[in-house]
Amino acid sequence: MMDKYDSLKLENQLCFPLYACSKEITRRYKPFLSKLDLTYTQYITMMVLWETRELSVKELGDKLFLDSGTLTPLLKKLESKGYLTRNRSVKDERNLIIKITDKGMALREEALAVPQEIRSCISLTDDEAAALFKLLHNFMNTIEQ
Repeated sequence: MMDKYDSLKLENQLCFPLYACSKEITRRYKPFLSKLDLTYTQYITMMVLWETRELSVKELGDKLFLDSGTLTPLLKKLESKGYLTRNRSVKDERNLIIKITDKGMALREEALAVPQEIRSCISLTDDEAAALFKLLHNFMNTIEQ
């Protein structure tokens, strides 16, 4: 018979293994990203910029599930490294547009090894990784609604 407090046990929480895995994955990225002088959040920001080249802070925040309070110092740091520029939109000055620089694009070449290095740190089969990827993306899509 279930105790009325079973729902409060850590072992019964979906959030805890998600939190612990996220923390551990981010920790494993650290040595590889240190070579690029990037934090994990800076890395995922650069990944979006490598793909899109230019977007608004709001669009970036939507893609990364980050608010402007988190993005502003991060973008300032990446701008100081020469990887991006931040300028007001000519169409609507309320929007801040982020654009990757040539130096930021060049960093992509250095980052090519990171996914393979991380993959070697995770002991999942290709099928398990694909299933987990699909589940997590399905979950993320339900969060957006």
